[in-house]
Formats: sequence, C-alpha cells, structure tokens
Amino acid sequence: MNALRKTLICLLLLSASGLASAADAWRLDPVHTRVLFKVDHAGFSQALGLFPDVQGELRFDPADWTTARLEVRIPLARLQIGDDGWRDKLLTRPFFDAADFPEARFVSSRVEPVDANHARVFGQLSLRGVEHEVMLDVRLNQLARHPLTFRRTAGFSATAELDRRDFGMDSWPNVIGQRVTLEIQAEATLTRNDQERNDADPEHR
Repeated sequence: MNALRKTLICLLLLSASGLASAADAWRLDPVHTRVLFKVDHAGFSQALGLFPDVQGELRFDPADWTTARLEVRIPLARLQIGDDGWRDKLLTRPFFDAADFPEARFVSSRVEPVDANHARVFGQLSLRGVEHEVMLDVRLNQLARHPLTFRRTAGFSATAELDRRDFGMDSWPNVIGQRVTLEIQAEATLTRNDQERNDADPEHR
C-alpha cells in the first residue's frame, strides 16, 4: 500500500511539474514596449504621456491563457510628455511622486480568456505606494520568429481604464480629468532556456 501511495504521489508531482513548465518564460523587450496614457485636459483635448523602457517578465502558453502570469515595472522618471516643465510637475508629489516611488508595478492575479487571441488580464497596479486592481483588455497580435533576430517573439496590444483618484492623485480636478485611459504596445521574447527548448522542438521551427 505504501509503495502504491508513493507511486501515485510521484505521478502527481510529475504531472504538476509538466503543467508548470507548459507556460514558457518570456521577457518584455524594453525597446518595443510602451505605455501611453490619455487624460482629459480641461475639456480642450486629450493630454498624452508616454512611458518607455518598460521592463517585465511573462509566463505564457498560447494554448492556455489561464496559466499566464505577468509582472511589469514602469520607470516613472522616464515620462515623456512633450514639455519639460509640465513633465517635471507631473513627477512631483501631487501626481506621480517619482522621488519617493520611482517605479509603478503591475502584477497579474488571474487571466480570463475570451478567444484564442484575446483575454482579460486582472492584476494589482502599485502606484505612489497604493495598490488597486486594474483590468487589461489584451490582444495577441502575433507569435512567431522575429524576421531579424530569429527569436520567438510575441506581440501584444492592450487597453485599460483607471481613476487617478484611486491612487491618491486628486489635484487640479478642474484641469485634469479623473479617468485615465492606458494604451499598451508590448513585445516579448523567449528567455534563453525556453528558446533552446523550443529550437529543439520540430513543432516550433
């Protein structure tokens, strides 16, 4: 009986290990990953801001989005808004408070597939020391070998909406809108170990 129990436990552990490894490890390409935000400017226009150099790791199996895991880090001081004075103002304490909290972070908690190329990704966004759940509408644009690097690359587009007041940013309500729209473009490449494993698999050549 003990031998049978040990055999069953070993089989379960092997199965669990196989499930865990099904989602490959990817790394966001900071050159081709951008976070754009849009917010109302006193009713006259939508002010645009851009965060480049976004870093992050992704666990992703296109056959099963539910196993996906995402962690993203956004360096706030890299903000681009087209005017140095306005940029510096937005990095102060009433807004991003980049001196005390230089990085925003998103960590996924669950993924709800919509179809083969779309999913809703839920997670905690940490900004200015405050955490709040945000939902991303994500589209997989393409998963293929990059024509220049020949590395397997996944490209995504995503959108989200949030209320800046949820993160303690409630200054200038008559000038800056409360609702903020995020538009995200991201590319991720397989990490070296998973790239080598995929190269050895004829299915992925």
